[in-house]
Amino acid sequence: MGSPLPPLPRLHLQLQRCWELLLATSGWDEGLPVPVLDRSWLQLDILSIDALLGQFPVDSSAHAPELVRFQSLLEQGMPADEAEQLCWQDFGPEACHRALRRFWQEQQQPSCLWSLEDYLTLIERYRRTLHSGKPELPLLVLPRRDGKQRLSCHWLPKTTGDRPN
Repeated sequence: MGSPLPPLPRLHLQLQRCWELLLATSGWDEGLPVPVLDRSWLQLDILSIDALLGQFPVDSSAHAPELVRFQSLLEQGMPADEAEQLCWQDFGPEACHRALRRFWQEQQQPSCLWSLEDYLTLIERYRRTLHSGKPELPLLVLPRRDGKQRLSCHWLPKTTGDRPN
């Protein structure tokens, strides 16, 4: 088989512009670029960090206070049935059921393309690599329209020369 096709010039130019914006910054800024690749249409949109959550809300169902408290009690060594009873006393059975229902519904039929953990990991790594002097550019790749995949993040290191990897 032959070598893969070279990157589309338009996409390459957009990534190069992201690198220019990133390298021109003097520090962490919510306006830093995040390229988002739509694989279905081979389109690259450039969002700022502060626009990410508006465009791609995160699944935070696992962070409902009722579920966080329950997990905390389990980690402290409390038996599950006692932890459940204590959560029912603290939050009420209906609130606990609602939090569990929302969590399991999101697991079975995701309405969000990524989790809160994914988002926080992106922010932490972006910030860390920028401060280290070896910045990496996050590239978010959208799942295909008919797939049940989640959004994925790939990190593009700066290569020698002006061309991003």
